[in-house]
Parts: sequence; C-alpha cells; structure tokens
Amino acid sequence: MTASRLLMLLSLLQTRSEWSGSELAQRLEVSPRTIRYDIDELRGLGYPIQATMGAIGGYRLGAGGTLPPLLLDDEEAVAVAVGLRTAAGGAVTGIEETSVRALAKLEQVLPSRLRSRVNALHSHTTPITAAGAPVDAETLTTISAACRDRHRLRFDYRTHAGDDQVRDVEPYRLVHMNRRWYLVAWDVRQQDWRTFRADRMTLRIPHGPRFTPRESPPPDLVPRGVDTALFRYRAEVIVHAPADSVTVPSAVRVDPVDDDTCVVHAGADTPHQLALHILMLDADFTVDGPPELLEALRTISARCAIEGEGRRPSGASNEPNGSARFRRGL
Repeated sequence: MTASRLLMLLSLLQTRSEWSGSELAQRLEVSPRTIRYDIDELRGLGYPIQATMGAIGGYRLGAGGTLPPLLLDDEEAVAVAVGLRTAAGGAVTGIEETSVRALAKLEQVLPSRLRSRVNALHSHTTPITAAGAPVDAETLTTISAACRDRHRLRFDYRTHAGDDQVRDVEPYRLVHMNRRWYLVAWDVRQQDWRTFRADRMTLRIPHGPRFTPRESPPPDLVPRGVDTALFRYRAEVIVHAPADSVTVPSAVRVDPVDDDTCVVHAGADTPHQLALHILMLDADFTVDGPPELLEALRTISARCAIEGEGRRPSGASNEPNGSARFRRGL
C-alpha cells in the first residue's frame, strides 16, 4: 500500500508546480503526518522535493540531476506519442530530432495495445503542410512556465505593422492555431485581455513578480484575438440578414444588430481575398472601408458586369472555352 501511495504522491507532484501538505493529504486520504513521512521516503529515493515556507507550507518537485519517471495513464501516453510525432514534423524549431529520439524511447515501452492505437492514428492521418511561423522551443517553455507559475512577462513585441513595443503582461495560456503559437494574456498597461503571436515576442529576463489570477477571459477571446492578429486587412461588414443565418468559420465574429441585420468582422491577408470572403456571405451587405477593400470590390464588380454583358474589353487575352483574362481596374 505504501509503494502505491508513493507513486500516487509522485504523480500529483508532477501535475502542479506546488501543493500544500493539507491538499496532498486530502487527495490521498491520509494524515499530514503521513504525507511528511512519504515525502521523506521519496527524497530518500533521490527525488528532489522542496519544501516551501508560509502559513500553510507546501511541496514542489524540483529540478534534479536525473529526470524522475513520468507516470502516464493510457490516454496521456497516447497523447504524448501523437504530440511527439507532430513536433517531429517541424512545428517548433530545433526540436525535430529531439522529438524523434523521445518518441523512440516512448514507443519502446508502450504496451502493444497503445502502440497499435498510436500507429493507427498516424497511418490514417494526413498532415496539412502550410507555411507557419516557427518558434524557438525555449521561448515556448519559458512562456508556458510563466503561465503555470503566474509570473508576469516583459517582452519586446513586433506588431503586424512592423512597430516595436515593450509589453508587460500577466500570461494566461498558450494557444496553437493555424500553425502559429499565441499567448493570451492580461495587458497591464492596456488593462485588458490581449493576444500576442509568440514568434514576434523577444522575452526580457528576469521576469516580473508573481500575480493573482484574474477571472478567465471571455470564451470568444482566443479565436477572436487570433483572427485579429492573423490578418493584415480587416473590415466590419453590415450584413442585411439575421446573425443566425450567416454561415462563417468559427473564428469569425458575428454581432447581431437587430432581427434583420448583423455585423461580420472579416479579415484576410490581401484586399482581394477580403473582398471574396465578403462576397461569399450570400447576403446583401454594406461596407465603408478600408479603401483597398472598396477598390477590390469595384474591380470585381466591373469584371462581373463585363462578363455578364457577354463582351470582352480591348486588351484582354483569349482563353479556352470563351473565357477572358481582365486587367485590374477595368
């Protein structure tokens, strides 16, 4: 029973940066005195468990000369193996080879039933390769540790427009979306939640002081913030249709105005792409900017009008099947 309890205690210490003695005693259904005894037993086995001072006191698993064994259940083991295979594909700079070595060690000790699940998932999954924004692994681990330990972060940030800013934030969570890493954090200066692309961050050392966690950000902050940070051109489109009838990707924000009108917050990398996204709404709309979007809409409208009249403007080249290539601005 003691060996089983020691393994459970070690597993708990690996899941959080710090536990109080009373919390551990409650989780394991033993007395605080037994917890102290078990902590001494783990220390005797070579695990670097540190005691923390304070009114309540607590314990944390420190960094040691050797890595203690990880205790994973079946679902966690599968998740780690799949994650390592993804990382081996180059999602994070500099850890591809390391991920392959770690995956080889993990699969060597996986039970056959779990190895079969991992191999089946890998065999029947086709990765979609796209240009991403690689981030140094050390940067990601530093950010995630600050989120876990509730330490403020200071960093230099390069905006989409190319401006350099110094930000001071209370980190909340790292998000991986569209092959990019984002930090969701409370901006101390702006006094609001913000989303930052990790590949545009240069961390400043040392970090700031510890902070008290705030209430969780709005549930739509992550997709909305990521969508805003992802695209260069943005537009608020008044759509003359009920909000629940407008079909858009989940990351696109739609705000109802009344029973017959809503506002769609659209974005794209180019004005032409933005215009096409808006035209796919399948509803009448009104938009007053930006100027590049209005020009793109006028260009597309002129092309459609000419095609509808069944004539080809001078200077357009002949194409197969009676189609024509039009110059921009006609």
